[in-house]
Amino acid sequence: MRKYFRIFFLCFFIFAVFSCKSPFEDLSHLSVFRYNEDGNITSLDPIYSRNQANIWATSQIFNSLVQLDTLLSVVPSIAHSWEISDDGLMYTFYLRTDVFFHDDPVFEKGRGRRVTAGDFVYSLNRLVDPTLNSPGNWVMNAVDRLPDGSLAVFAPNDTVFQIRLSEPFPPMLGLLCMQYCSVVPREAVEEYGQEFRSRPLGTGPFHFQYWKEGVKLVLLKNPNYFEFDGENRLPYLDAISISFIIDRQTAFLEFVKGNLDILTRIDASYKDELLTPTGELKEKYQERFYKLTGPFLNTEYLGILMNDESGRQIPAMKQAKVRRAINHGFDRARMLQYLRNNIGTPAYAGFVPVGMPGFYENTGGFTYDPDKARKLLAEAGFEGVQGLPPIELATTSQYLDISQYIQHELARIGIRMQINVMPPATLRELMAKGEAGFFRGSWIADYPDAENYLALFYSPNHTPAGPNYTRFTNPAFDRLYETSRSVVNDSLRFIYYHKMDSIIIAEAPVIPLYYDQSMRFLPHYVKGMQTNPLNHMLLKRVRIEK
Repeated sequence: MRKYFRIFFLCFFIFAVFSCKSPFEDLSHLSVFRYNEDGNITSLDPIYSRNQANIWATSQIFNSLVQLDTLLSVVPSIAHSWEISDDGLMYTFYLRTDVFFHDDPVFEKGRGRRVTAGDFVYSLNRLVDPTLNSPGNWVMNAVDRLPDGSLAVFAPNDTVFQIRLSEPFPPMLGLLCMQYCSVVPREAVEEYGQEFRSRPLGTGPFHFQYWKEGVKLVLLKNPNYFEFDGENRLPYLDAISISFIIDRQTAFLEFVKGNLDILTRIDASYKDELLTPTGELKEKYQERFYKLTGPFLNTEYLGILMNDESGRQIPAMKQAKVRRAINHGFDRARMLQYLRNNIGTPAYAGFVPVGMPGFYENTGGFTYDPDKARKLLAEAGFEGVQGLPPIELATTSQYLDISQYIQHELARIGIRMQINVMPPATLRELMAKGEAGFFRGSWIADYPDAENYLALFYSPNHTPAGPNYTRFTNPAFDRLYETSRSVVNDSLRFIYYHKMDSIIIAEAPVIPLYYDQSMRFLPHYVKGMQTNPLNHMLLKRVRIEK
């Protein structure tokens, strides 16, 4: 009888999801969380979890060895504990015995089998399979290789999994929390082949049910999920329904009408409708909604090309004093207040953002000081800005208002700035080729270690081989970076990070604008929503209480 009830439930749920009428408000026996994704989910295979849209979806379906809590501490997941050898090279994980893959016909009798250490050997080697072109294969760069070219990962038995590194790399645990490192069953990958992207099979709190690309994605509760909240087995929700409304204004209206349970982005088209100038939720919405905020590990900045290989470097920008003058030449606090309703934190401290372990508030960063900016320009030989030609900033339409604000502010100290608006893809291509002399950029953390940000200034990472878009080169910085990578002690490593960030401030290859902030709006009936500085969508503890 239960089998037939379940089939009826699923059929009824799918019918309700795709009905043109508002399906869930009257279905009190279902607990369905509805969110919109205005980006395109390209794959539900975790080895392709490159962008936020893919990460949010796959994080509901899959688990890794370890996971991050809301404070970015690494905590158990499928591995209940682990050990790291004294030399920092061998990681040994001890696996739970109550984790099962989702039920699927690829398994005997259609019941999901238990996860073993061999599944992680298969999954991580699959991540670096060159025929699959995973954008996340770099995650395994620190892992040693065996003579046959495979990863030095081992399964001494079903419940013990080991990883051997080629050299100590303290951020490794954080990397293993990424969706790229999720465990997948060999049976399903081999059975479904390329269709695994649209027939994902994992161990997560929700299992795949339906996906019509660009229209609707439906995930249902995994009744056998291994995590508990006290005595309650997670998740609390019966289902997740993801829509794909591209226009953000339309998505906002759907949220206000009660057809979505969360608003995850603030757009210029409605921010002043929803927020006061100081960033508070307007009174007319407070009875229905609440605001959830927190640091978001995203540094928005202007980058400066630091060499002449491409012939695109702006001559005046060769002088650090000019670069520092620009940093002192505009008011970041006013910029956030008037253009972003105080969403974010002015970037006074350096390139490593608020919320990142290793962040130092007192790094001697750039505060607004137009007199100091004029003095620096004079010292650089441009007193009264004589002989300083206009500088051109490459940006996108999304950041035109910020660019125009900086243009106006710099004009007050005598620096003329021209703005070249281009499509995002064009700007990314110029940055990757080292052909953007002065450009707007942003860097969102992949994993919770400041090394992820400082890698943008390590000289071997010059584009196109790496993310050093400014092509910054500094031998002292490189030595500190290389030393820090093998320091296991967090406190000591953070000291190295502080020194590196101080060099970035002194040399000024970038102009940090602000550290971002995650901001979510939810109806009062949504309880238990969590966030972390990586802006993950954490839904396994969410409850609907209407």
